[in-house]
Amino acid sequence: MKLKQLRDENKISQAEIAKFLNIKQNTYSQYETGKRQLSIDMLIKLAKYYNVSTDYILDLED
Repeated sequence: MKLKQLRDENKISQAEIAKFLNIKQNTYSQYETGKRQLSIDMLIKLAKYYNVSTDYILDLED
């Protein structure tokens, strides 16, 4: 997944994106490291936030 790359490119902290998603920072960290799987709802929210497709986040397209 491209979550860390998107976050870094947009200069956003894990805490900031976790607050936007209404989750704890450590939960978001687990999404980035692949220790926890994103729900479809979270995936859609992140795609809208970063203005990219869900396929892009999932590394299914460039």
